[in-house]
Amino acid sequence: MVKKSELKSELDPKTLGILVIVGVIIIAGLAIGWPIYRVWSAGMRGRAEMAQAEQNKQIQRVEAEANLDAERLNAEAEVARARGAAEAMQIVQDKLTEQYIRYRWVITMADNENVIYIPTEAGLPILEVNRR
Repeated sequence: MVKKSELKSELDPKTLGILVIVGVIIIAGLAIGWPIYRVWSAGMRGRAEMAQAEQNKQIQRVEAEANLDAERLNAEAEVARARGAAEAMQIVQDKLTEQYIRYRWVITMADNENVIYIPTEAGLPILEVNRR
């Protein structure tokens, strides 16, 4: 068991003075260092936010370019479809005769059992108005 008198002898004035000086140095270091650390930390946060903002800006730029490319390709596909349709119409216009059109009309009428065609002078069909 340690006696109180032995404890007092261990903390002599020299050791106590050193402990007080070390404590003062630590407190002074914190008093000076903490504001400097906070400024440095804020600067690092600012740099990180700037880097993130720049990266977001680049991502948006790449996405916009991809959308623009997609729209260009869609426009080219639409033009190709229109050209194909125009060429098909030109072929049909050049090749179809009145006789072929009448032939196709007769075939279509023959395939439909519900329609009765009665030829008239003008070539117009007579339609059943009062169908049961």
